[in-house]
Amino acid sequence: MTGFKKAGARWMSLFTLAWLAIWTVQLTPVQLLLPLQLDTPEDDWIRGVVSSGLVLGIGGLAGIVAGPVAGALSDRAGVGRHRRRPWALGGVWLTAVCLVVTGFTSGPWAVGAAWVGVSIGVAVASAAFTALIADQLPSTQRGAASAAVGSSQAVGIVVGVGLVVLLGLGVRDGYLLLAGTIAVAGTVAALLLPDPPSTAEMRPRGTGSRVLASLRDRDFAWMLSGRLVTNVGNALGTALFLFFLLHGLGQPSDIATDNLLLLIIVYTVFVVVASVLTGIISDRTGNRRTLTIAATVVQAASGVAIALVPTFEMTMVAAALMGLGYGAFSTVGLAFAADLLPHEQDHARDLGIVNVTAALGQLLGPVLGAGLVALVGGFWLVFVAAAVLSLVGGLLTAFARQPARS
Repeated sequence: MTGFKKAGARWMSLFTLAWLAIWTVQLTPVQLLLPLQLDTPEDDWIRGVVSSGLVLGIGGLAGIVAGPVAGALSDRAGVGRHRRRPWALGGVWLTAVCLVVTGFTSGPWAVGAAWVGVSIGVAVASAAFTALIADQLPSTQRGAASAAVGSSQAVGIVVGVGLVVLLGLGVRDGYLLLAGTIAVAGTVAALLLPDPPSTAEMRPRGTGSRVLASLRDRDFAWMLSGRLVTNVGNALGTALFLFFLLHGLGQPSDIATDNLLLLIIVYTVFVVVASVLTGIISDRTGNRRTLTIAATVVQAASGVAIALVPTFEMTMVAAALMGLGYGAFSTVGLAFAADLLPHEQDHARDLGIVNVTAALGQLLGPVLGAGLVALVGGFWLVFVAAAVLSLVGGLLTAFARQPARS
């Protein structure tokens, strides 16, 4: 299980393609399509915010269950069977089908039910693809692979929202475009990425007593708690952007959607720059913990900026800070998590739990944000909470010890 060979450009390209497709189809609805579907008239706009938060929350809950379960089952594939590919393909196809269904539904209950299917599909595919980092890469390449995941997240938002806005697509056509994207790109990546058949050595030993064994590992548990809280802070700072432009800054719908795309582009540029640079630095130095903590401080600064000066210009600055902080956090934090995996035979299960922290952040962030908006009738408390949670996430991460490099 040790002595991994260095992956080449083909592996990295296919891995990046998979994550670009996953992030595009997951985040474009979160940022644009679902808010448009669930928005309500100006005199009742808080109801639309709450409906959107609940739909995203229910979907996130489904994802946090599906990801680790799929990961654990793929770890236990029979000897001679592929471990990751069947789950990657199943997740990709389920996502595509449920995206089509979501496009043809209306109302919070129907949209929420369809979005649960999308969330489950994304979680299953994500668990399979994430496991490849620990399955096939040496520690000196895990930062680079994590950078591919982090930068693809930001680029995926731009690709998805940009195509929908620039092509003038309606909600239904937007979902159909996303379904085609994940069906083609996800299938190609799943089929062409290597997935050696399982061996007796790869299969986990033991059963019930091992299910939560990784959570009893001190450093892994602290890392997970910090990752969860920081992801909630990120979701608070980004999930309600369109509603903030519409109802916090009072922008008309057409201007708000154009400005949302502009904010996402700014966010993306800084995510990509931070992901690539910090991924390289962490691979060379091995000190992932320090970089991860520093990233949470930068993310917190974005919430402070927009809470103090709630203008569109400052929102642009906040988007840049959020991108810089979260790009570094998502990249180095994932590599840090891979370094801390306690059991070689449970890579997919444990990285599925790591992915849960992002999904749970997407669950708790919009729900908490909707509650804070309803509480004060505005958005300032949302951004203050985003800053506080980011700092708390960095503090929790500091309790996880940096492992020695292999």
